[in-house]
Amino acid sequence: MTATTSDALLEVRDLTVTFQTPRGPLDAVRSLDLDLEPGGALGIVGESGSGKSMTSLAIMGLQPRAARRTGSVRLLGRELVGMSEPDLRRVRGDRVAMVFQDPLSSLNPYYTVGLQIEEAYRAHRPGVTRREARRVAVEALERVHIRDAARRVNHYPHQFSGGMRQRVMIAMALSTEPELLIADEPTTALDVTVQAQILDLLQEIRRETGTGLVLITHDLAVVSEITDHIVVMKDGVCVERGPVERIFTRPQHPYTRALLDAVPRIDDEIGELRAVTPGSAVVPDQVVPTNGGPA
Repeated sequence: MTATTSDALLEVRDLTVTFQTPRGPLDAVRSLDLDLEPGGALGIVGESGSGKSMTSLAIMGLQPRAARRTGSVRLLGRELVGMSEPDLRRVRGDRVAMVFQDPLSSLNPYYTVGLQIEEAYRAHRPGVTRREARRVAVEALERVHIRDAARRVNHYPHQFSGGMRQRVMIAMALSTEPELLIADEPTTALDVTVQAQILDLLQEIRRETGTGLVLITHDLAVVSEITDHIVVMKDGVCVERGPVERIFTRPQHPYTRALLDAVPRIDDEIGELRAVTPGSAVVPDQVVPTNGGPA
């Protein structure tokens, strides 16, 4: 998974997100390293509170105001940490886009989905006409397989199902053709059939556009479907990383094994208790390097 500076799409080094609390500093993310090559797919997994969503926000510079971000985040060699807010706004949505886990709260209920896609596109393409932006919005909906896109572009978010709203969010993110797409729990609250459709869509987009993908999820089955490498996080720390096949067949860290053991299987005995993941915090020196790169 380690990529060199010359060919990496995303390089994260020693990323730390710290909150000041009455009891002292609290690291929500601690000394995290990530690499993603162009067109690659990286899964970040862990239970709630492990720091995976905070990682995605920190990559884009969207961490809470109360948080302090340190380390390095480089997108195609360009440093994002320390970049001015106006410059960051130009990068967000244009070079890197994000799909959040709750499309109903992410979409404005007072505006049609078409208008919202148009506004996102025009924010990064100054000077384009409304006619051109509308054409892009319709094409974006067609790309994510929303039927009758020319008509549905005039509909409001409440007129779409949960799975269709998630497709709209993906369409909006892809309208500016970003190099990197971050998807934060994109299948949460969707039934298994719709989940499979969304995952197939992400795979299709990745193949057709060459967009790099960072997938944030607690669902190990999801990352096994569409990612090349996995980073396992606990208590803000990466405890293990490696190729998908190796993580699933030969996990090296006890926490990774516990996560895999906690997944119900069809051959489980009725009433059998599944493993409980360890509750104690881990420290950076427990990271298991798997590729000779930085732990």
